[in-house]
Amino acid sequence: MIEERFDSRTLAIMNMALDRVCRATPHGEEHATRRRVARYIIKCAKSGRTTLTELTDAGYQALAKVPAAAG
Repeated sequence: MIEERFDSRTLAIMNMALDRVCRATPHGEEHATRRRVARYIIKCAKSGRTTLTELTDAGYQALAKVPAAAG
């Protein structure tokens, strides 16, 4: 589980990044969008990049790769 892999501080930052990115997109509250953004954030954190800026940037990368017709 994700909780076992990251400390509480990192998890809090990851959640902040997820919320920040999803608030900035029209479809941010849709499950598929949140899941995609979360996957990118988790991948970023697993690589050791755990600042809010790095995780937020990873989330925006997830949105940039969504086809325009999606949603």
